[in-house]
Amino acid sequence: MNLSLNKQMQFPKTSKILITGASGLVGTALVQQLIKEGYTNLSLPQRSQCDLTNFQAVKELFTQEQPTIVFHNAAAVYGIGGNTQNRGSIFLDNILMNTHVIESSRLCKAKKIIAMGTVAAYPSLNVEPIQEDQIWDGPPHGSESSYGHAKRAMLAQLQAYQENYGLDFAYVISTNLYGQNDKFDAELGHVIPSLIRKFYEANKQGTDVNIWGDGTAARDFLYSKDMADALILIMNQFSGSINVASGKKSMILDVVNILADYFNMHQKIHWDPKKPNGRAFHQLDLTRLQSLGFKPTYSLQEGLLETLQWFDSIYEQNLIRQ
Repeated sequence: MNLSLNKQMQFPKTSKILITGASGLVGTALVQQLIKEGYTNLSLPQRSQCDLTNFQAVKELFTQEQPTIVFHNAAAVYGIGGNTQNRGSIFLDNILMNTHVIESSRLCKAKKIIAMGTVAAYPSLNVEPIQEDQIWDGPPHGSESSYGHAKRAMLAQLQAYQENYGLDFAYVISTNLYGQNDKFDAELGHVIPSLIRKFYEANKQGTDVNIWGDGTAARDFLYSKDMADALILIMNQFSGSINVASGKKSMILDVVNILADYFNMHQKIHWDPKKPNGRAFHQLDLTRLQSLGFKPTYSLQEGLLETLQWFDSIYEQNLIRQ
């Protein structure tokens, strides 16, 4: 497998860049940052324009757009509750989307694809920090196994396509992300958007906030704008698998305290220790990422406050993604 760092491998700012999931959490931040850096030849297909689970539709889109670079951010994903309830559809939808996007990238002779993986694809290991090649050292954690297996299959396909067809790729093993344009679903969403929705509505209605687990579960959280910066670096400077995270360990309790401060609701919180905390915390090895000179700009508190202010500004307009 090709694994390389090449600081001279800069794509021209006029390169045609196609982004799946362009209206989502990572996609919107990435589009904003690309434009800010002078990349303006962007193709941003919406879900209503192209069903990524339909191969003919995807092939026609790529044939028409002829991208030089593909960012594959689209995915079917939920939080712990949603992943447990939708194992079959999560596996099928992600397998289809990933397979179609990669094959269509090959057919249109794209130069590089940057695909979003997930920390959920890692097995539960007793050795830390976890290096990228350890993704194959056991099954994914049971709470997110279908999603994790589908994302692993995407890596296997990318490796095969590189070997047989010379398709350059970067496989981004992403930590837990949060930010604007996420799915703010109180029951099925990821932990931070779910908590934001719960706090906002409880504050508005004058009710308590019920939270899964006991608050001791730890995660590495990265703001979507920091991820966008990392993705552009990776596009220009790296090929292969790469962990992307903040490098900082935070407990769910830390997130809850920031939200409770913001809404002044410390006395309204109820923990449910009978509900699962999710997988144990695993520190990621960030040697490859740091070799690119990447450092997060936002602390957890700064990113959360910016996300909360954005959520406040659009919630009443019914523009929140479900």
